[in-house]
Amino acid sequence: MSANALDRLVALLSKLPGVGKKSAGRMVYHILDGDPSYAQILGEELAGLHKSIRRCGICGGFTETDPCPICSDAGRDRSIICVVERAQDLRIIEESREFHGVFHVLGGLIAPLEGIGPGNLSIGRLINRLGRTDPGQEVKEIILALNPTVEGDTTALYLQKVLKDFPVTVTRLASGLPVGGDLEYTDRLTLSRSFRGRVKV
Repeated sequence: MSANALDRLVALLSKLPGVGKKSAGRMVYHILDGDPSYAQILGEELAGLHKSIRRCGICGGFTETDPCPICSDAGRDRSIICVVERAQDLRIIEESREFHGVFHVLGGLIAPLEGIGPGNLSIGRLINRLGRTDPGQEVKEIILALNPTVEGDTTALYLQKVLKDFPVTVTRLASGLPVGGDLEYTDRLTLSRSFRGRVKV
C-alpha cells in the first residue's frame, strides 16, 4: 500500500530535529484543519528558503545579504570574535544582547567517531580572518562559545593549539553552562553571566 500525501508529509516532518512521528502528525492535521492559504504560504516559503537565505561570506551565518548585517555593522567590536558551532547559536547569543563583537560559525564540532575532523570545519577561514584585519582592527580575543560536551571540549582544545601562535587571547564561556548542555536551551541570564565571566584558556 503506497503512502498518501498525508503520510508522506508526516514522514518528512518527522525527520526534523526534535520532531517525532506523533508531533509531525499533529502538525499535519493542524495544517489540514486550518486555512488552505496558510499551507500555500508555508509551502512557498519552504520552497524559496535556499534561494533567499545563504551563508555569510565572512562569518558563515545564515543571511539574506552578503555580508550579513552583523559583519557589515560598523558599530561592532571587530577585535573580538565569538566562535560558535552552528548558525542558530549565533542567533541565540545575539538575543542575549550581551555580546557586541563579531562571530565565526564553525559548521560543526570535531567528532572522530562520526568522521568529522578539523578539515570538515571552517577553522581555516577563521585563521584567514586573523591575518586579514585592517590596521587598528586587529583581533585581540577569540571567545569559544562551544557547548560543554566531549565534542565541544575536543574542538576547543584543538583551537587552542591552532591559535597559540597568534597574538590573541583565547577565552571560553564560564560557569552557568551545564556540562553536556546546549546553548540553544540556555536562558538569557545564564548566557549573559557566562559571557561576563568567561575565562582565559
